[in-house]
Amino acid sequence: MAHFDEKSGIVPCQTPWGQWYQTMEEVFVEVNVQEGTKGKMVTVNFDPKHLSCTVKGKNVFKGELYEAVISDECTWTLEDNKLVQIVLTKSKQSAENCWRSLLKDQYVADPFTYDKMEKKLTLQRFQHENPGFDFSGAEITGNYSGGGPNFDP
Repeated sequence: MAHFDEKSGIVPCQTPWGQWYQTMEEVFVEVNVQEGTKGKMVTVNFDPKHLSCTVKGKNVFKGELYEAVISDECTWTLEDNKLVQIVLTKSKQSAENCWRSLLKDQYVADPFTYDKMEKKLTLQRFQHENPGFDFSGAEITGNYSGGGPNFDP
């Protein structure tokens, strides 16, 4: 069975340097860099509340994360010498923890994109709660804000 995100697609937030998107567990950051960039030209620093990315001595972004991450589980790679991929592990892993922006007051998802992000995380939550069903192509309407309705009795 394919992974939920592979089947349902991503909801990216476009930025001047690339894009970021999220699941219930992780935030993915993709930074477009000049083709031919080497790993030693890239510096990515993360701690539980901050993230910075520097390429060839130039600051791409730096600031306080929207929410805390588990820095020991965060990674970055350079793909094909032209794309820096950063994976941040959320400290609060739930549909209710839908990030509005990558950094505090920076790279904020527009209302339409954020709405789609919330819907996706809610569907992902339903998938986790009901592993025998496939919610990857489902549509959701109504009040799902904050991770959707709570079905606990």
